[in-house]
Amino acid sequence: MPRAKNAVARRKRRKKVLKQAKGYRGGRSKLYRTASETILRAQRFSFRDRRTRKRDMRSLWITRIGAACREREMNYSRFIRGLNAAEVVLDRKMLAGLAVEDATAFDALVDVARKALAK
Repeated sequence: MPRAKNAVARRKRRKKVLKQAKGYRGGRSKLYRTASETILRAQRFSFRDRRTRKRDMRSLWITRIGAACREREMNYSRFIRGLNAAEVVLDRKMLAGLAVEDATAFDALVDVARKALAK
């Protein structure tokens, strides 16, 4: 019985890893072991940072909404409390978009929040 060396599958595995490591410096893109360690590390970072990106974006939206509220002499927490009291259902992403792109609509929302707080 002939000896099976698994050459085709092994080459395919190596090529896959080295293709993923393309663009890395030095041995990280040339040597299989170094490349595979680097790829595993990069994949851990990408997995973690896909979740971190969501956190960062929410933080950015809150910052933008807060800045737009301060321009209209209201703070962020009172604005959000007023919208909740008025039963306005808009998420922070939409509110930040309005604050940046459509100032008149955001002014209307601030007025709605003020009226709801006054009650």
